Amino acid sequence: MKKLPHPLVSLIPLATLIILISLSIWIFGNDALLGSSQISLLFGTALCIAISVGFYKYPWKAFEEEIINTIGNSAIAIVILLLIGMLSASWMISGIVPTLVYYGIQIMSPKFFLVMTCLICALVSVMTGSSWTTIATIGVALMGIGEALGISVAWTAGAIISGAYFGDKISPLSDTTILASASVGTELFTHIRYMLFTTIPSFTISLVIFLIAGLLMSGMGETHIHEYTTHLASTFNISLWTLVIPLLTAILIAKGIPSLVTLFASSIMCAICTVILQPDILHTIAGDHNDLSLLKGIIIMFSQSTSLETGSKAVNDLVSTGGMSGMLNTIWLIICAMIFGAVMVASKMLQSITMTILQFVKNTVGLVSSTIGTGLLMNIATGDQFLSIIITANMYKDAYKNMGLEKRLLSRTTEDGVTVTSVLIPWNTCGLTQSTVLGVSTLTYLPFCFFNYISPLMSIIVASFGWKIYHTNKKMTKKDDVLQSF
Repeated sequence: MKKLPHPLVSLIPLATLIILISLSIWIFGNDALLGSSQISLLFGTALCIAISVGFYKYPWKAFEEEIINTIGNSAIAIVILLLIGMLSASWMISGIVPTLVYYGIQIMSPKFFLVMTCLICALVSVMTGSSWTTIATIGVALMGIGEALGISVAWTAGAIISGAYFGDKISPLSDTTILASASVGTELFTHIRYMLFTTIPSFTISLVIFLIAGLLMSGMGETHIHEYTTHLASTFNISLWTLVIPLLTAILIAKGIPSLVTLFASSIMCAICTVILQPDILHTIAGDHNDLSLLKGIIIMFSQSTSLETGSKAVNDLVSTGGMSGMLNTIWLIICAMIFGAVMVASKMLQSITMTILQFVKNTVGLVSSTIGTGLLMNIATGDQFLSIIITANMYKDAYKNMGLEKRLLSRTTEDGVTVTSVLIPWNTCGLTQSTVLGVSTLTYLPFCFFNYISPLMSIIVASFGWKIYHTNKKMTKKDDVLQSF
């Protein structure tokens, strides 16, 4: 066993990364994704390795193996990101999103738009078990509706993300829900039922905020509505037949078809729909009208950035797509974040920081607060919510047991601290993905994701009142026993 780095030393790479990322965002703004953030992560990685090898004699092989394992475990997520880029583009060009926007802006009231957006995304996310799929499909459509109604994109994105992560957190189909319960050893539906004590109050408060905000907003979307309906109808074949694709996609999800298969199948169905309903658009994308232009247009739609001239700049921005190539900068940054997280784990710097935190834990509230804080720290340091869930759960598993607390408290607290906060970190896989898909920077939508930061606070509040905190009969209070988990 190598000597653990001193906690203050362990904070050096993390503090350096935060400073560099902040400078990068300050200097480059939204363009930080194009390279400066990646360089910041790699510099933090190099600093971590230099300290570990130079002062603590950690072998290079340990870092290499951890990097390989971490990126290997994230391979499926990277492929999903590519398919989300393909799916988002195909839902747009096929006319699904334009049709939803066309009818949605005529039906939805600006005053109730935010609360309805949050509820719709929550419902879809519960059914699909995926915040990513929810945001990449119905979320994109709701962004367009919000813009047409004159609603701030930051508010709309906040409502979409709040709803999507509510479902992601409590759906039995959700990867994070399953992972959090499995990592601790809590039965899945026991875990879900126990989460309701913090999740329902948090979501209710969020809905009230969105309702009040919507009622206070002036209806200034009439001009936008006419502009959007006119130019969408002149560019796309607006047809309710396009909504068959979301219905078939929902059926695939309900049958438990794997995400990769569902996303790819939905994209192929969209391609067929586009050939039937939007052939002129495919010819435009391809740049010619020969026999192969439809196939060429589909390939470009899937893989490259596309733009259409609708006669309105606002509508042009709405219908532009990035395809799979639009996700490459995000994937680049995710890989760099994975590398940084891997070396922080391999160097045991994260373990050193958490052990220091645990030394100050004296009661249940302190333990829950520490778990929440560690979950957030893992999201910042590792850049991946799945890795953060696993690390947080394993770090605290014995600590909860030794303090006589049932393990379902740990599984719930882990979700409250990790799942919902991941989307608030600009370089986390969730924050990167959602900002890319919605076209709104993480720091822009962050203040309006009420559910995502009320939820961890609610977890601490519930613990402080001792509400539904269950104890086992095996309570051990010695500090040494608590620290044995490491």
